[in-house]
Amino acid sequence: MNMTIEEAETLVSSVFEENGVLPATARSVARALVQSEAAGQSGHGLRRVPAYVKQVRTGKVDGKAVAVSTRPKPGILAIDAAHGFAYPALDLAVAELPAITREQGIAFATINRSHHAGVMALTVERFAELGLVAMMFANAPAAMAPWGGKKPLFGTNPIAFAVPARKGEPLVIDLALSKVARGKVMEATQKNVAIPDDWAFDVDGNPTTDPFAAMKGTMAPSGGAKGAALALMVEVLSAGLTGAHFSHEASSLFDEKGPPPSLGHSIIAIDPDASTGGGTTERIAHLAAEMAGQDGVRLPGKRGRGLRSEAVLKGLTLEDDVMEAIKALG
Repeated sequence: MNMTIEEAETLVSSVFEENGVLPATARSVARALVQSEAAGQSGHGLRRVPAYVKQVRTGKVDGKAVAVSTRPKPGILAIDAAHGFAYPALDLAVAELPAITREQGIAFATINRSHHAGVMALTVERFAELGLVAMMFANAPAAMAPWGGKKPLFGTNPIAFAVPARKGEPLVIDLALSKVARGKVMEATQKNVAIPDDWAFDVDGNPTTDPFAAMKGTMAPSGGAKGAALALMVEVLSAGLTGAHFSHEASSLFDEKGPPPSLGHSIIAIDPDASTGGGTTERIAHLAAEMAGQDGVRLPGKRGRGLRSEAVLKGLTLEDDVMEAIKALG
């Protein structure tokens, strides 16, 4: 089925509202999921809707929660997502953190009692569009073992980064510290297809092509021991400093069982000219031009923005099983 961006957002938002989610929250969640779908990240897109709705129905996510912020220190914005969806809390960070950043030169937002952070490129890009450098960290329910171990302790714990470039698109990096995002394995279970043998391990620590065995086992860290070490760093920045649950304490994002996951996210925002006095974005643009001038190089973030632009013009092509699952929730 083909739908416009607006039609998809309206459909998804209406499903959440029909299941007791506040209208503003429903629209925020719908916008984030549809934009993720448009960016080619279907594992973080509309395939998440059934699990999200079931979690609202059981109270694992509070659809009526309202995120609130406080300023415990001049350069700190502390946001409580109140066991609601992450997206309204992220919207609040985008609304309030830039002014603090321009005042202080650098600012730090913490978000606790939160949920699935989604495609973080979409969040950090919003800061870059406001002329700021942004770096975001998030933890997720345990899916990776410490290097040498077999028991999940860390989440896939993504990192995202964006920097504005003068008269050009921002450079945007978004990567999970597992070899692939766990949402890709979830998608493979829904489609009942095999996965590459270097994505994950089964419960015995053996490489597996079975997505169901992978969901019960552990994800392979990107870069081996280095990726596992970075996952620890993100765990501290996203959960240790926010008061959120560590990954091994959080319930699953894929089903409606258990208590709220109470995950954490953090965002560092920087005024790019705070220490130089000006001209930083021009220098970044020069660096980007040097990269793009080499054959075979694609600037980070360009593919996702291109797909989103195409979706605005041509709409989204959604698989039948996704549409059927969403419509069944109304």
